[in-house]
Amino acid sequence: MTVGESASAPVSGVRVATRFFPVSDALRPYCTIIYLTEVATPQGTRVEDYLHPEWANLRFIDGEPSLAAVGGGAPEPAPHFVVTGPTSKATFFAAGNMRAWGIGILPAGWAKFFALPAEELADRSVDGTRHPAFSDIAPLAGKLRQANDVEAAARILDDHFVQMLAGRPRDDPSIFAAHAALVDDNLTSVGDLAEKLGLSERSVERLSRRAFGFPPKLLLRRQRFLRSLARFMLDPSMSWIETLDYQYYDQAQFTRDFQRFMGMSPRTYAARPKPILGSAALARAAAAGEAVQGLHKPGG
Repeated sequence: MTVGESASAPVSGVRVATRFFPVSDALRPYCTIIYLTEVATPQGTRVEDYLHPEWANLRFIDGEPSLAAVGGGAPEPAPHFVVTGPTSKATFFAAGNMRAWGIGILPAGWAKFFALPAEELADRSVDGTRHPAFSDIAPLAGKLRQANDVEAAARILDDHFVQMLAGRPRDDPSIFAAHAALVDDNLTSVGDLAEKLGLSERSVERLSRRAFGFPPKLLLRRQRFLRSLARFMLDPSMSWIETLDYQYYDQAQFTRDFQRFMGMSPRTYAARPKPILGSAALARAAAAGEAVQGLHKPGG
């Protein structure tokens, strides 16, 4: 069942539409939401946008290869099945005529489904058909292509991951506890996080890199930034000073974070067209409860 949909026409002859589909109850601890993005452009043109820092995503792309780069690298053609680990930097992408199915993977889902530390794919994308960790997911590309309609395709994606739950490792309660703490805007330090988890700071560091992809200090900084960014995405008429999370000392500190995570100034980002992420933010908030994936709570 589609619960959110966005559509935009940023320039003449271009159409961008994103639809969101909730995951089943069995997947809610492990995945955020299923989504379908369709782009139609005149021959030889592409739309450009930036993905915000987020948890891991798997995408199945048909049509013209998209160009993408994490963190300011040179854009390269994205594979038809692309796996992107958790990111602490914006991902630039340029898309022509294409259809892309995707599913967001929470930290507990990464630990559940994939036998490699999240840190190994942090701020990186790989071809899922060539990486052994994703061999049991690669067949989804053909199944999605053959689906009769979008609702059926979303069910295929959901069913595949539900079936994968059998035989997977037991859940690690510390991952859920750490994730719940990270999305608590009252959490201000790694020491507080360690106290909440009943672990040493060194143990929290190891857990954070293995399940979340980054050191806990960087994750706390990223969450503070995303809370501010999400307010702007839901209401671009707000000034940046109005969006600031209460943990920021001043706007200069936020500007430094913005440059770190998005690779540009807040002013530059505000002035850029956002043909995909701009219109999708409200629809995503309606479908998943948050405008950006990185703020999604464990278990939905």
